[in-house]
Amino acid sequence: MTWIEYFSERMGRILIKVVFTIIGALFLKATGTQPGIIILLLTYLFLIFTIAQIFDFLKLRARFKELETTMDRLDKKYLFAECIPAPRTACERRFYHLLRRSCKSMTSAVSDAESSLREYREYIESQVHEIKAPITAARLICRNAEPETKRKLLCELTQIEAHAERALYYARTESPEKDFIIRKFSLSDLISQAIANYKTLLIQKGIRIETGSLDYKVYTDDKWVCFILGQLLQNSARYHGSKPLITLSASLIGNQVQLIVRDNGIGIPTHELPRIFDWGFTGSNGRIRGGSTGMGLYLCQKLTGFLEIDLKITSEENVGTSVFLTFPAPKQI
Repeated sequence: MTWIEYFSERMGRILIKVVFTIIGALFLKATGTQPGIIILLLTYLFLIFTIAQIFDFLKLRARFKELETTMDRLDKKYLFAECIPAPRTACERRFYHLLRRSCKSMTSAVSDAESSLREYREYIESQVHEIKAPITAARLICRNAEPETKRKLLCELTQIEAHAERALYYARTESPEKDFIIRKFSLSDLISQAIANYKTLLIQKGIRIETGSLDYKVYTDDKWVCFILGQLLQNSARYHGSKPLITLSASLIGNQVQLIVRDNGIGIPTHELPRIFDWGFTGSNGRIRGGSTGMGLYLCQKLTGFLEIDLKITSEENVGTSVFLTFPAPKQI
């Protein structure tokens, strides 16, 4: 609270006191009281009034500072009413009881919403796992199909599995600490696994893969990184150009490992680059080619944030797109 706020709130009472003081001084003058005595009384009243206002201001400011400090220390701000210091005046007690009633209702609503969200997330996760079973069975059935039919079916199954994986990881982003485990992995092994997961799609699109120096160790979660790499490979496959090529290379930047995933696809318009990580943003390329959900890069950014991987993307239309993944150094984990 500032002096301006304090006086603006109490201006009405201050004016009333000034008016009655003037009336009292005029009354004393009318009754023949000497001017010196009137001035002395007015000076005394002014000093008493000023000291009282200063004391009241300092007390209120200290009280607000105490409440603000309590609020700032809370992670869940809606629990403020449960943690504030005990009320000190009758007016504070009335406000405190009203605040408690309001916050109790809100806490109950938040608890119900969190419970509902948790149940929904668990349901989504269980259903995604159930979807994987018929996908696996369909892959086995495809073994007896004609080569061309088999290739097409496997490609479609890969797409279905990719959509299911996105739904699963989207649900997991609400409580990521329960799912990932940071360990030391070979970067080349992670990339090989991601490529193997989407080899059917890459073959169908006629995409050539080239790898550079990948003989590095990184500290991360293998499942999450493979998912992120899978999203990048799918994007490169969906927005490929003529003679499609994806190159993967890595290098050291200080004590950090940076992986670069580069393609020669149709690229991303410059004006759309700031929005590529937005939820549900498909962009002009997604509308033209279809099949885009606008969730792939959104999930990549969320997951890399949890893993403390720095994610940057540069792109040029009709030239290609480059994705830079900088893994944290061991001491940063």
